Amino acid sequence: MAAVTSNSQILPVPGFPPGVDVHWETQRRMVWNVREHTSEECELVYEISWIPERGLWRRFLRSQRKVKG
Repeated sequence: MAAVTSNSQILPVPGFPPGVDVHWETQRRMVWNVREHTSEECELVYEISWIPERGLWRRFLRSQRKVKG
């Protein structure tokens, strides 16, 4: 069994202006389609938001769609 350690230090982060704590990021990537056993280009939309209590950014996938054409 492997032991895992982590070191979490709070780094100084400059203040962010009000209203700039959530934004979306779109990326186009080649992803593997398990059902069709092929690679296809997809558009991935991530929501990125600031969590002041933790002093870090949160990022998670909001939507994924196949790019046509």
